[in-house]
Amino acid sequence: MRLGVLDVGSNTVHLLVVDAHRGARPAPAYSEKSVLRLAEHIDDDLNLSAAGEEALTEVIASAVKASKRLNCDDLMAFATSAVRDAHNGDKVLARIQKATGVDLKVLDGPAEARLTFLAARRWFGWSAGRLLCLDIGGGSLEVATGIDEEPDVALSLPLGAGRLTRERLHGDPPSKAQVTALRTHVDEELKTAVKALADREPADRVVASSKTFRSLARLAGAAPSADGPYAARSLTSVGLRQIVAFISRMSSADLAELDGVSAARAHQLLAGAVVAEAAMNAFKADRLDICPWALREGVILRRLDWLDGN
Repeated sequence: MRLGVLDVGSNTVHLLVVDAHRGARPAPAYSEKSVLRLAEHIDDDLNLSAAGEEALTEVIASAVKASKRLNCDDLMAFATSAVRDAHNGDKVLARIQKATGVDLKVLDGPAEARLTFLAARRWFGWSAGRLLCLDIGGGSLEVATGIDEEPDVALSLPLGAGRLTRERLHGDPPSKAQVTALRTHVDEELKTAVKALADREPADRVVASSKTFRSLARLAGAAPSADGPYAARSLTSVGLRQIVAFISRMSSADLAELDGVSAARAHQLLAGAVVAEAAMNAFKADRLDICPWALREGVILRRLDWLDGN
């Protein structure tokens, strides 16, 4: 069957169309991204602005047309932290459904972590043993660990690269004092996750998904995206430490010139790198492997499981 997945994130809205059935690898048929930076449309009252809602409605309407043109059997639409955090989120979603016919589901943080973990488990397989999965988004950091397809622990922390850039890093590049203060804040927030995982067995393999980790791995010398999803990519703590020291002195315009760094996300790469480094330190990970599958694939896999069960 052909499935469309519409992922409304803090930075981008991504439509992914795949041909899939249970037991087979979902094969990408079409991909389309729109950079909306919805999180930047959250006002001081924590409401999504009218301009943000209008832009989101237009993108969703366009995605509906694309899914029909591509003969999708179904379009699954979900939103993460930007809409989740907006106080007027329910009203916005109701208006979007009326305008486009799309029932946009809001995933809570733990659900996001569980679905991303499922994608990583299916990608790396049972031979990977106990996994620790990290995912840095625009608004939050998801952490999950377990030996099965359902993690033992799944949680979400307000440590997204976009969120921290807006709230704590000002200037381009930010000052050393701001970066130091950010490190302190991230270390403090991570204590919740460290405590939650304290009585669990150590992970046999630490893995990471998301554009932030992929960009950092590329800067550390990992294979470019042109080499395809099956090229093994990893990131070491030593390499990451060198990257953080390097990019902390660079403007976002200069960062955008680096291979693997998109112009749309360059301004938040430093915050993402600080979170990545702090997480690796907190969980005592010397190395992590990059997973090309993430939340969208997790949603697809879970949907196929449900269809088979029915």
